[in-house]
Amino acid sequence: MLSIHEVSKAYQGESGPTNVLRNVSMEIKRGEFCVMLGSSGAGKSTLLKLISGQLAVDQGQIMVDGTVLTKSNRRQLQRQMGMVHQHFELVERLTSLDNLMLGMLPWVPRYRSVFRYWTQQERAAACQWLHRVGLEPSHATRRSGKLSGGQQQRVAIARALIRRPKVLLADEPVASLDPETSRAILSLLREVARECNATVLCSLHQPELALEFADRITHLSSGVVKFDGPVADWGGKPMYQDLTTTQSN
Repeated sequence: MLSIHEVSKAYQGESGPTNVLRNVSMEIKRGEFCVMLGSSGAGKSTLLKLISGQLAVDQGQIMVDGTVLTKSNRRQLQRQMGMVHQHFELVERLTSLDNLMLGMLPWVPRYRSVFRYWTQQERAAACQWLHRVGLEPSHATRRSGKLSGGQQQRVAIARALIRRPKVLLADEPVASLDPETSRAILSLLREVARECNATVLCSLHQPELALEFADRITHLSSGVVKFDGPVADWGGKPMYQDLTTTQSN
């Protein structure tokens, strides 16, 4: 379970601090697919960075399966997380297989990633994940920079899932994809995450996709939770009016 309790975050600027998140609280169960909606600047990306340990909270706490995320245990808890980035974050000169293996960095010595030394068993597991996300064997040896946007995103998803995370975070994973590919990606995320019994928090700006794929919806507006509950309780809410842009914060 992912538990967020009274979390606040501010960024320091020339004119003083800017509050990005204010007293955000939510709980997401294992196997639950939660979509976080909100327009540009709502605080979605910041919250994902706090959960993943890339940023530190100013106030409040974040817990993964009952363990509070702290500076001292951040790396340990990061091993239980997978992250799908909006812009894929792949190394274009590397093959899909090598990019996928970068997801294993927390468990292998760094020199192995530098020299791309992977055991036959590790390569076999990587190929299985590439197949699981709908890629052909030929994609394994192709440089990621030569793949389509949808194919690159599938590699990024496989990289996040190869560690079988307890918590899967996805930051606008379909922002640059066409509607058909977007639905295929979200369906894949939901299906594989349920198989792994992972807690999923996925930020989107499209309410229609949230209604189609989410178990629950959290809506952020100006850093404040405006709605948090089952999809059935969301329909017709006036918060739709806030979701007017297609850019993430």
